[in-house]
Amino acid sequence: MLFDHFAVSALTLDQAIAHVEEKLGVKMGPGGQHGHFATHNRLIGLEDGLYLEAIAADPSVPAPGYPRWFDLDSFSGAPRITNWICRVEDLEATLSEVPKGAGMPVSLTRGDLRWKMAVPETGKLPCDGAFPALIQWQTDKLPGLTLPSVGLRLTRFEIAHPEATWLRQTLPIHDDRLVFVPGDAAFQATFDGPSGVRTLR
Repeated sequence: MLFDHFAVSALTLDQAIAHVEEKLGVKMGPGGQHGHFATHNRLIGLEDGLYLEAIAADPSVPAPGYPRWFDLDSFSGAPRITNWICRVEDLEATLSEVPKGAGMPVSLTRGDLRWKMAVPETGKLPCDGAFPALIQWQTDKLPGLTLPSVGLRLTRFEIAHPEATWLRQTLPIHDDRLVFVPGDAAFQATFDGPSGVRTLR
């Protein structure tokens, strides 16, 4: 299991983009639509093969007849980091090893990209979304390695939740940038870049 990317959600995509650009001092790159979940996004590449996704429900298409991923149907409040996504080699095998509730595999495409992601039927990941969404890429060119970097290096990704200790002990991931702390459910990302230290919540 490897840290792949994280998502900033908002009521609208424009709000998510504005939040990221204001806090990080960079312009977001292109994105696209996710027809299966009626969402759309924009991306920026980070250093070390990571990337950041701004995402929201897409009002230009009808809502699906089932919950959207990342619990976007229940989103309210200000734009913020809501999810982190981990890459695995075999999604089905990983799901058999992690606690129940992480979801069932859904096959997805966007442009040339193909992947499977574990999505719960309710759209709600365990631990108020502090449990990572699991993804298995089915393409030779991973977005984190092909998106042009904006020069920001993630140095710390803080995952706060009352069950922080359980998350740290349960997840088969070892990444010094990931820090699990007890507290109300929230995320905070810290970056080094051309303009110094930047923080995004």
